[in-house]
Amino acid sequence: MFPVDPLLIPLFLVGLAVLCAALVCVTAIVRADRRDVVAVVRALPELAATLTRFRRRRK
Repeated sequence: MFPVDPLLIPLFLVGLAVLCAALVCVTAIVRADRRDVVAVVRALPELAATLTRFRRRRK
């Protein structure tokens, strides 16, 4: 096993968080009417709550 630089761990976690946030945003845009910005903004909290509940059940 190779040694891991301690500075790479937080960088990896930040990258993973950005990737998850992007996934939530893309899912919200796909679910909503692309021309309706209000629908996209309203769908984001629902999607975040769904993903949070899904993550809690898997533990």
